[in-house]
Amino acid sequence: MALSHPWNLTPKDAIALQNQLRSQVIQVDQIRQPRRIAGVDVGFEQSGKVTRAAIAILDFPSLQLIDQAIARIPTQFPYIPGLLSFREVPAILQAIDKLSCVPELLLCDGQGLAHPRRFGLACHLGLLTDIPSIGVAKTRLIGKHEQLPEEKGSWVPLMDRDEIIGAVLRSRSGMKPIYVSIGHRISLDSALNYVLAATTRYKLPETTRAAHHLASVDKSAVTGRPESR
Repeated sequence: MALSHPWNLTPKDAIALQNQLRSQVIQVDQIRQPRRIAGVDVGFEQSGKVTRAAIAILDFPSLQLIDQAIARIPTQFPYIPGLLSFREVPAILQAIDKLSCVPELLLCDGQGLAHPRRFGLACHLGLLTDIPSIGVAKTRLIGKHEQLPEEKGSWVPLMDRDEIIGAVLRSRSGMKPIYVSIGHRISLDSALNYVLAATTRYKLPETTRAAHHLASVDKSAVTGRPESR
């Protein structure tokens, strides 16, 4: 890993760490055309007592599955909006360690810069792994935006006051949008292009769909988690 830190933190210490690390997030392209893109998702088993992290690597641009891994660990951090990476990333890192090949781009089911402290799960994971990363969320955590056209591929900036913190993207015509934001080592324009390239006939990118299926295979054992992280 490019960076490491303790995980046994209080919420106050976790917020302080987010504020400390957010300046290290790189918001410009430091990525070559990837051959392996990964979806990252997390579910919870046993009423939230076990964190189940899944990562699925797809060949790019064919989007064929080439590797996958699951990690289960006891849940250590409470559910606190804005601090979900401290609850989920430890299991994600263990899942990444089980892979036979290294992904070159991470599409995370969660927020990146579109976060109150500009340090959502995609930023945190990207910084820890030094892998370019994108936040692809199904719901909005913060920010406002103008009306979005109905056509696939249309997008408008997601704004927090005068700052662009992400984009509201219509990934499928006539469907609710998704929320894309920078994680690490990528620009917003490139993030949008890769998300659209990974999206076929469904609303969510194939990376997210593959990881979600892996994270929730046993639906009777997995509890849902909030969508805006």
